[in-house]
This record gives sequence, C-alpha cells and structure tokens, in this order.
Amino acid sequence: MVQMVGLDTPVAGSEALQEHDICLFVKAGSDGESIGNCPFSQRLFMILWLKGVIFSVTTVDLKRKPADLHNLAPGTNPPFMTFDGEVKIDVNKIEEFLEEKLTVPKYPRLAPKHPESNSAGNDVFAKFSAYIKNPRKDLNENLEKNLLRCLKKLNDFLNSPLPDEIDAYSTEEIATSSRKFLDGNEFTLADCNLLPKLHIIKVVCKKFRNFEIPAEMTGVWRYLRNAYTRDEFTNTCPADYEIEFAYYGVAKQMNV
Repeated sequence: MVQMVGLDTPVAGSEALQEHDICLFVKAGSDGESIGNCPFSQRLFMILWLKGVIFSVTTVDLKRKPADLHNLAPGTNPPFMTFDGEVKIDVNKIEEFLEEKLTVPKYPRLAPKHPESNSAGNDVFAKFSAYIKNPRKDLNENLEKNLLRCLKKLNDFLNSPLPDEIDAYSTEEIATSSRKFLDGNEFTLADCNLLPKLHIIKVVCKKFRNFEIPAEMTGVWRYLRNAYTRDEFTNTCPADYEIEFAYYGVAKQMNV
C-alpha cells in the first residue's frame, strides 16, 4: 500500500509545495497491505505527520518483500526511509535527522522542552515484554507487580506539574498536572516513542492476561484518552486485531 500524507495535498503542477521527496516504509499487517504492529514504524510515521511535510507511506509485507526493496535496503526490515533518494535505516538516527533537517520556522520543533520527558516511561515496555512472554504461573504475580510499578512511576510523572505549569506569582498551589501529553499540551518526540508502546501494552495485556491499567492511574488514562483524540496518533496506529495477531506467538500460555 502506498499513500500520500501531508498538510498540503499534492496535485499536478504543485511540485513546489513538496520541498523534499520522502518515503517511509513500514511493516504491513496480516493482509499484506494495512499498517502492521510495529511501534518503531508508528514512531516515525507520527514524527513525519507532526512535521507537516508531504511524504508517502509504503507498507512492506515481510513474507513477500519485493526485490526492489531488497536492493534499496538490503538486509533491512521496516521501518526505514528514503529522503531525497538517500536511504535512512536507523530509527534513532532518522529521528535526529528529521529534527535537524526539518526546522523552524517552516517545520515545528518536536524535541521536548523538559529533559525528564524523554525518559518518562522508558522502562515500561521492557517490563511488559517480560510479563507477557512469561510461561510460568509462579512468576506471573511478581512480573505483574514490576509492570505496575513502572506504570505507577509514569502515572506519577504525568500527574506532577511541570515547571511551566507553576505560576511563581500565584498563591494557588497546583497539586496535579492537567497537561495532555508528556511535555505539555502538544505532542513531542517523547510521545512518538512512548505512546505506540503504551497502546500495545493496553491492548495485549487485556487480550492475553485479562489485565487492565488500573483506573486509579488517572495520569496514564488522561494521557491515552488525549492521544486517542489526535489524528497524528489514531491514523498512524495499527488496528487492535493487528496488535493481537502479532502477539499470538509471543504471549505465552502460563503453565500450572
């Protein structure tokens, strides 16, 4: 599948609107065409969408990878990107490249203002992976506690006011943050990294462990609900059944 994405719709004779030739290659879903489960693919998809640049997205069926893609990026699986004909294959380096290449005033800066936003929730996905891959029932409780501990840490961060939420001249003390995302009320690179993983955790834990993020984690739920109102997240997100499909062989059935 190939689709064009951008704030300006490219039409015949409007080449000037498209400053760069950008194509993002992402993992295809179970049908070989739709968007598949890959938080790294979604991360780059979100970044390009947020930058407001025109780009194309090609889903790659890993079972039937076309020969021209083998030649384009030999030995590489999605996500990868071509930028004005140059192949970029490392997700972290692509993120850095896009932030350096697509700059203000034409393109928004996506780096967080607060350094702590970059590390918020950075251990949640690892704890989730250990929990969901575990086949031993006697280890399940401790692994679930480890996941909950990391989620609580993230929840505490989301509910703690950032410095720019605190008015030094106000007599009112802000006890709980009301911000929408990790670094404020707009998406940043930190959200592009964490949100796809957090959504996977929500879907997979419910499906395979009947575990849900506790309702009392109001910061995490506020964060997710705000993300679900944004096209930059929902339109780059794989369907829930694609996420579940990807984990059928990963989520282990626990032995007695």
